[in-house]
Amino acid sequence: MANTSTKNESATQFLREQHDQVKSMFAQMSELQGEARTQLFDCLRGFLAVHETAEEEIVHPAARKTGSKGEAVVKARLEEEDEAKTVLSELEKIGPGGTDFDEKFAKFKTAVEDHARAEEQELFPILESELDAETLEAMTKKLQTAEKMAPTHPHPHGPEGALGNLVIGPFVAMVDKVRDALKG
Repeated sequence: MANTSTKNESATQFLREQHDQVKSMFAQMSELQGEARTQLFDCLRGFLAVHETAEEEIVHPAARKTGSKGEAVVKARLEEEDEAKTVLSELEKIGPGGTDFDEKFAKFKTAVEDHARAEEQELFPILESELDAETLEAMTKKLQTAEKMAPTHPHPHGPEGALGNLVIGPFVAMVDKVRDALKG
């Protein structure tokens, strides 16, 4: 579900909604087989590439500016993201139909969900207490801009909008493209 309204929506609420979309895609993965499952996995990779890159470029700098607690929380989240990227790279090589995919994917799913929970419980409260509503709303607009930068390739099981449609190439390449677009 793409978010089209920024009025009075904070960046933290926007990101919580994206976390819910990721959870929905994880749930659908276990229900699908064959090409539909491969396509959803591609959508999930693309969604995560844009989501994590936007957080690194927009949310993390704001959290770091709040002080040492913000810096420590960002550092911990980045370590989790690095571990998840390694597992995702392994999943890309195996593919959704490959041996050991389901076992590795279950671990990846747990790690991503734990990461999202940590953001919601540790990072978001810092942002909500240290930044004013106007700043959080401005961050939402930047996050939505990142979402719009994703190339389109519709998939019926992915979230609506360009963010859910970034599906071509390995995760690291997608992250680089999003990062370049955000900086450009």
